[in-house]
Amino acid sequence: MAQIVCENLSLGYEGKIVTGGVNFEVNKGDYLCIVGENGTGKSTLMKALLRLKMPESGTITLGEGLTQKEIGYLPQQTPMQRDFPASVREIVMTGFLGSMGFRPFYSREEKAKAAKIMKKLGISELSGACYRDLSGGQQQRVLLARALCATEKMLLLDEPVAGLDPKVTAELYTLIRRLNREEKITIIMISHDMEMALEDASHVLHLSNEPLFFGKKEDYLKQDFRFQRREGE
Repeated sequence: MAQIVCENLSLGYEGKIVTGGVNFEVNKGDYLCIVGENGTGKSTLMKALLRLKMPESGTITLGEGLTQKEIGYLPQQTPMQRDFPASVREIVMTGFLGSMGFRPFYSREEKAKAAKIMKKLGISELSGACYRDLSGGQQQRVLLARALCATEKMLLLDEPVAGLDPKVTAELYTLIRRLNREEKITIIMISHDMEMALEDASHVLHLSNEPLFFGKKEDYLKQDFRFQRREGE
């Protein structure tokens, strides 16, 4: 069975249905890129996968031993979150909170795992730095490290390169590609940066009123609507 199976989803907010008839599945090791214009339910779908918001109708089923607590999440940041006055290490360690239950302290194994992840993402030397003093690219690496503390199976990324310069964007995509191909972590990513995002994607979900597409990247690239204008343009 797939890690995630979504059947006949209707997505909406504020009582309004924006997209219906959404059917797709995600298998272990997939790299799914979710694209579409503003208001087509991309972030709403992400929240539904995280059980932060229920779909208006339809079902979302987890399989392959995947549990809700094993889905790591890198959200879009608000200005207030970017100014959060905590150390890098403190923020990374919060990735374990979902699996700690009522245990008040981090274990030795969790501390060692966090240190290993920070080294892998090139932020070990920032461990004691204040998060709000970091650059945008450094902050995204910290949040990615936090998400990896929560999972070794699946990452949900909501516009991970938004606001970053081209060099930092390319570096972050390289990290995500490595996690997918070398660590075998399933990636589900929302992105407006279609050209770069689609380079690494194995599958594409295009949300729209009409048409709606789900399938392999190679088949998506044959579709006429792949070059629709990006949101905000």
